[in-house]
Amino acid sequence: MSIRLRATVVALLLLTPLAGVAPATAGPPRTNYDVLGDSYGSGVGVPPYDPASLGCARSQSAYGVLVDGRARLRLDDFVACAGATTTSLVAGGQLAALDADTDLVLLSIGGNDIGWSQAVTACLGGTDAQCAGASALVRGRIATVLPGLLDTLHAKITAAAPQARVVVTGYARLFSPEYGAYLGASPAEQQVLNEGADLLNEAVAAAAARHGFDFVDVTGRFVDHGVNAPEPWVLGAFDPAAFHPTLAGYEAYAAAVTAAIKPGRNS
Repeated sequence: MSIRLRATVVALLLLTPLAGVAPATAGPPRTNYDVLGDSYGSGVGVPPYDPASLGCARSQSAYGVLVDGRARLRLDDFVACAGATTTSLVAGGQLAALDADTDLVLLSIGGNDIGWSQAVTACLGGTDAQCAGASALVRGRIATVLPGLLDTLHAKITAAAPQARVVVTGYARLFSPEYGAYLGASPAEQQVLNEGADLLNEAVAAAAARHGFDFVDVTGRFVDHGVNAPEPWVLGAFDPAAFHPTLAGYEAYAAAVTAAIKPGRNS
């Protein structure tokens, strides 16, 4: 074979795809998601906060940001805002982040609607009677007020993002009563507050189920990590962001959310 002919054959081989070799693929498409909700969604407790968030205290250590890149997720809009309730979430414009092309919504909401922080304050610094009264008031709101508020919000989310999968996160238990009293809250009072958190989570989970949303329970991940535990994942009463997760706490949230969405189902 001449040198010229040999060169021609080699060139043809290089230009011809090998038989049986499948072309490279880009893999499954990424899931674009939005993060809505309250301070547990915005990342209160792990500053610095985005100065452009206008008091919403949005942190890059929020669980909704930490999951960016996991399970082929891509963060689109991060609009969760500290202090948000079911109604202020709507009035504050968070739903504007959603549209017909939204794949996934991460949502944390409900705690501010029932005055949860008031019960915690009453049990830490008030009398036994004040603690019991505040806890009973919160339980009543969970049973009678919160379900309707959540239903109204969830219907609006479905209307704004009809194709999206919605993942709702619950709230952590704040205390580890086995480690004794914390400030003015006895182990028994801490247990009452933890049971209140359980009731809140049950109401949030039930509302999510009524609308075909998924619920992520973080309670088990915070066992032995309450505010009075040796390794707390909840910030103490004297911290500016009292009773919000630490960085380790938000990482636990991110792990729970990642586990829930890992199968890649978007609807």
